Amino acid sequence: MKKLVIVGCGRLAAIVADAIVNGLLSEYDLIGVYSRTAAKADCIVSKMQQSGRSCKACTTLEDLLALKPDYLVESASPAAMKALALPALKNGTSIITLSIGALADESFYKEVTEAARVNGTRIYPVSGATGGFDVLRTVFLMGNASASFFNEKGPDALKGTAIYDESLQAEQRVVFSGNAVDAIGLFPTKVNVAVAASLASVGPEKMKVSVQSTPGFTGDTQRVEIKNDQVRAVVDVYSKTSDIAGWSVVNTLINIVSPIVF
Repeated sequence: MKKLVIVGCGRLAAIVADAIVNGLLSEYDLIGVYSRTAAKADCIVSKMQQSGRSCKACTTLEDLLALKPDYLVESASPAAMKALALPALKNGTSIITLSIGALADESFYKEVTEAARVNGTRIYPVSGATGGFDVLRTVFLMGNASASFFNEKGPDALKGTAIYDESLQAEQRVVFSGNAVDAIGLFPTKVNVAVAASLASVGPEKMKVSVQSTPGFTGDTQRVEIKNDQVRAVVDVYSKTSDIAGWSVVNTLINIVSPIVF
């Protein structure tokens, strides 16, 4: 059995826990969780205990890593990813991360890449609410590729960001146009998928990103386009909720242990 822990115990972490309880991740044992909100961690622990499994709610990252997990699922924030990545990798723990935006920081990217190499561990950026990483990577490797990413949200999803104002409730507007580095700086938890797509292809600085706010719109549209002299590919995904991100973690965990990898 592979020993698994989770950092960040919200809705997406609950999807992973449910997958273990329901037998979709039969090769994993969820041994510990850590969250800034103790009640959320306790909820997952209770879920595991009700299914006859033992799981510890840890109060610090150090306590979590002391359990010597093989894999850590990060579903908290880019800031949390930056705080836990090096300690986890040096602990012999590989990371499945939803906060891919942290990897847009070039120095951090290089640092964790080297730490993973030295310690025989890996970082698995999951696709979240987008997809097509295989074709993005393939077209990029063919050479002379350019790529763009379009994200459509409702105005309520932009509340709490620097660009929100009440006029967005009545007016459709492109609220950001730039590259993936600038996008994740402005929207730290909103455009992780844009960074993920850029890392699979042309890189955060070369990935053109636009974010559109549409009144009354629910959910997210994520559209990535990549092209070179021979190929043009478009991956267009609409998701009403964020659940697809949690399920992309489940898929990644299955692929890690599967003899056939999709």
